[in-house]
Amino acid sequence: MSDRESQRTRADVERGRPDHHDPTAGIGGAAPAQSALTLRLVLALFGLVVCTGGGFLLWRTPVPAVFAVALWVLALVALIDIGVVARRKARGEPG
Repeated sequence: MSDRESQRTRADVERGRPDHHDPTAGIGGAAPAQSALTLRLVLALFGLVVCTGGGFLLWRTPVPAVFAVALWVLALVALIDIGVVARRKARGEPG
């Protein structure tokens, strides 16, 4: 990370990245697009719970174990996404 990025204020973050261009900004009075980090966090938490629980349920049934392992891999992806979103929210990004 460069020194310029580490010195950004919350107002800078709310304006967006310097090289970002929103093609829909200003069309029909539309507000600038924003990231829905909280929604992404809720959906990742839901996916983590459902995939972990579903994996354990499938593990105990007589179906091939590959289905349970696939759900656990998806749960791992959701866990990584939770970490990414939490890091972005800790940096102060809106959403």
